[in-house]
Order: sequence, then structure tokens, then C-alpha cells
Amino acid sequence: MHVVLPLHPLMLLACHHRRLRPVNKLGPATVEAMLGSLHHSSSSSDTDTNNDNKNNGGGGNTSGGAATAAVVPSARDLVLACADLLQRGDLPAARRAAGFLLSAASPRADAADRLAYHFARALALRADAKAAPGLLAAAGSGARPPSSAAYLAFNQIAPFLRFAHLTANQAILDAVEGARRVHILDLDAAHGVQWPPLLQAIADRADQGAGPPEVRITGAGADRDTLLRTGSRLRAFARSIHLPFHFTPLLLSCAATHHQQVAGGGTATDSSAATSLELRPDETLAVNCVMFLHKLGGQDELAAFLKWVKAMAPAVVTVAERETLGGVFDRIDDLPQRAAVAMDHYSAVFEALEATVPPGSRERLAVEQEVLGREIEAALGPAGGRWWRGLERWGAAARAAGFAARPLSAFAVSQARLLLRLHYPSEGYLIQEAHGACFLGWQRRPLLSVSSWQ
Repeated sequence: MHVVLPLHPLMLLACHHRRLRPVNKLGPATVEAMLGSLHHSSSSSDTDTNNDNKNNGGGGNTSGGAATAAVVPSARDLVLACADLLQRGDLPAARRAAGFLLSAASPRADAADRLAYHFARALALRADAKAAPGLLAAAGSGARPPSSAAYLAFNQIAPFLRFAHLTANQAILDAVEGARRVHILDLDAAHGVQWPPLLQAIADRADQGAGPPEVRITGAGADRDTLLRTGSRLRAFARSIHLPFHFTPLLLSCAATHHQQVAGGGTATDSSAATSLELRPDETLAVNCVMFLHKLGGQDELAAFLKWVKAMAPAVVTVAERETLGGVFDRIDDLPQRAAVAMDHYSAVFEALEATVPPGSRERLAVEQEVLGREIEAALGPAGGRWWRGLERWGAAARAAGFAARPLSAFAVSQARLLLRLHYPSEGYLIQEAHGACFLGWQRRPLLSVSSWQ
């Protein structure tokens, strides 16, 4: 029996307090008028200032200035107008709008300015790519992994990655309890920062008589060198805690082909990268999908992937993905609407950083440029509509593939709350449990969910 999940309490609050604003379709003439009004406003302001100086502060044309200010568009208006022009194919006007925003906004100012800058940059890159096909692929926009320094900085200054890793790890730990051989398939291994705490927990709870279980991680990714470095670090850590451990890098040419890499036949050593997955019948399997499912294509590809995972009979599948405000989105082909959804999500993320990290922080700047900026590029890229499915869509697809929800333990939820209190004590962050899943939000706005399936 299929169960339709109602909206999560955080989402209901978000819907009540801040509904997604409608996107008005603006033609090229309207955008040109908007840009012209900004130029006129700037010129008028300079003229009025000069006149005020000449008249010792009295007699400026205040009525004209007020009228001009009333029609000045917001940065959000210009971002959505630029997205609309891109969708219409009017590249000159789109590039003009993006260029104005890039010149007016700054990646070092307040949260709103930084947000506008990164959205303008993402739209400018897309406009350039449309003008010169192949440019986006050559630049690797949205697909470039952040540097290890930026990735680790994000892990330190914001709770999103730690929350996802900690909560998913507890679900895996609960599911593999008592197993003597554990195999974890991590479909986006990145720098492997998720796994040392789990390996430590497995070693700590080992039976004194039987000794610790053997753990094998297959870490998937598109960059061979990153995977090899990750494997070396994890093997060194496992040795330090005397845990039998193996790491196999699984090289994926792209996320779209991994479900075709069927089990069996993998013979890679720890110093090379396999292109197929090896399963062993005596292992308890956990499949980890932290910030991964959004990289798949449409519903057909998602369904094929989930069926592929289901055929491996894992003990648990962990999923962590972004959430959206007040709506369920599968694929948004309408670029202005997608930009509006993305702006509402990332405005909360940038506000959270603004409230918890100094504006001049080099770590914050690196995170916004290399992590969040590239996420925004990908979200507004040709395949970006897949980013906004949300837990309801993931859950429906998982149930259709034969999975059942595996509720997170009360300990997993309390552990997530403790993480916020100890490391991210801002009152703006909120942890909420609903329907067996755990949500992380900022100021009542849901941003990330973690769930587990079996």
C-alpha cells in the first residue's frame, strides 16, 4: 500500500510564512526599461547630490528622486528577468541584465548582495554557453568539485554536511549491527569525511571476544585522483584504530551510467579504480546516497537506479537531499520558475552563513565561491531542474521500486540536535523529525532531509 506523506511541519510553517512568489514574465523591452531606470536613478542621484551641495543641502528635486526610486527593480527581479530572457533565447538582453547585476553586486558584501552575485554569474555562464556551445562543458560548470580546503571549510562553518553524514551514519550503524562483514557503497565519496566517525563507532562497539568486523567501502566518483587520496586517508585511519578495512575506488564516467555498471566482475585493487561493482554474499550491504540522487536525470533514470539498488538487497539505503519551500518539484523546465525556487532555497543558506560567520571570513568566501556558487551554477544549468524533487518525490520513487521507509531512531534525531547545540549554536537552525525522516532548517525553512530505506 502506497502512503502519501503530508507536508512536513517545517514545510507547513514555511508555506504559511513565506509562499513562493509568482514569477512574472518580462519581455526584453521591460527589462531594458528596468535597466534604464537603474541607470537613470544612478545618474539622477549624482545630479541631485551635486545640486544639494551647491544649495547647501536645500532645494534638491526630492519628488523626482522619490518617483525614480519607486520603480527601481530588486536584484531578484533582475535575476528572474534574466532567466526569462535566456529561456526566450534573447541572449543580448540576458547578458546585459546579468552583466549589470555582476557589476552592481559583490561576493564580499552582505548576504543578499553575495546571493545576487552568484546567481548573476551562473546566468552569465549559461548565456555564454548558449552563445558558444561547448563552452559550458569545457569549463565544467556545476560539475567541478570544490577544493578539499573549501569542502572541509563548509563542513566546519555550516551544519549541512555534518548533519547529513552523522544522521546517515547512525542509520547505517543501526542496520549493520551484529554483522561480521560490512560493505558500504558510497555513491559520492568525495573526500570521504563521512566515514572516520562511522569506522570509529564500529570499532568501539566490537565484541571483545570476536574482535571488530571487517569493513569494506566502495567509494564512487568521477575523479580518480580524489578517490585514490580518499582511500589512502581512510586506510590510514582504519589502521590507527585496528579495524580490518578495505577501500575500493569505483570510477564513474558520469552519474547517468552508474546503474548500468552491474554487480560482479570487479577485481580492482586498493591502488586502482574499478569500473564495475563487486558484491560478496557474506557481506551486509549499505548504500549511501548523500547529495547524489539529484545528479540523476528524469524519473525514468531515477526509477532504473532505484531498481538496480533494490536488486542488490541492501540492508539499508540512506538518502540526503535538499528540500524546497512550500512545494513539490520534479523537473522544472521553466527556467525563471527554477531560478525562483533556487533563490528561495539559497537565500536561506546565505542568511545562515551571514548570521554565523564574519563577512570577511576567507573560509566563508571560499565556501560561497567553490561550493555554493557551483551548486547554483548546476541548479540553473540545463539539467538543474532535477535538483528540486524533495523528500516526497524521492519517497514515492523509492516505494515504487519496492523499498519501505526505515524510520530513523530517536537516538539519531537527538544526536543531530546535539550536533547543532555543540558546534552550530545559532538559534536560527532547527532540527525536526517527521514520518521517520529528519529535517534541518533555517528560520522555519526546510533546507535538507535525511531518510533511510530498506
